[in-house]
Amino acid sequence: MTTTPLVVLENVNKHFGDLHVLRDINLTVNSGEVVVVIGPSGSGKSTLCRTINRLETIDSGVITLDEQPLPAEGRALARLRSDVGMVFQSFNLFAHKTVLQNVTLGPMKVLRKSKSDAEARGMELLERVRIGDQAHKYPAQLSGGQQQRVAIARALAMNPKVILFDEPTSALDPEMVQEVLDVMTDLASEGMTMVVVTHEMGFARRAANRVVFMADGEIVEENTPDEFFTNPQSERAQDFLSKILTH
Repeated sequence: MTTTPLVVLENVNKHFGDLHVLRDINLTVNSGEVVVVIGPSGSGKSTLCRTINRLETIDSGVITLDEQPLPAEGRALARLRSDVGMVFQSFNLFAHKTVLQNVTLGPMKVLRKSKSDAEARGMELLERVRIGDQAHKYPAQLSGGQQQRVAIARALAMNPKVILFDEPTSALDPEMVQEVLDVMTDLASEGMTMVVVTHEMGFARRAANRVVFMADGEIVEENTPDEFFTNPQSERAQDFLSKILTH
């Protein structure tokens, strides 16, 4: 199988004041790959995720998407943002717009799609994330799990090259977590390139091609899920897994 690098981070560093949150990060995400980033709180996982679409700027190093360096601002940055979908912990939906309007807004405004095309595609995507019947409701009328699935449909509507998920289930009630993970597992099996920051180890085991373990702003270890969970190499990873897998 040929692998095509899609997202590449080289020697990326980031500080917040005195805090060195990303330390010489080197990471390549290949096209069609699902990379799950795990690690203790404060290890830099979310910051790493947010640098890939320049929600966070970096102090040094290079990040490329499809062999192009990330643009700093302006139109090129807007284009980058449409290539890199993002699903946040909080759903970030427009409260005054219906579910379908939330999904069609980007394609109409950024991709200049006609309303009818955007709505046809939007309905298709809402069906795909299993909430087609909620299209004309407003976000407040939906459960958290449904809202997060709208957010996933909204990201997909831009036909992104990669989707970043920043702890997509951590704000959800436990019974809603699975419905969101199921949709993400479907996407993974369909070949969507995904970078997922999550605490859901079951998802990491099931859907990831590679697990990246971070601690103190560094990538400590990366491996296949099988290898990582059954035979972690570093003490930090062994310690982390012993804490979470015994509960």
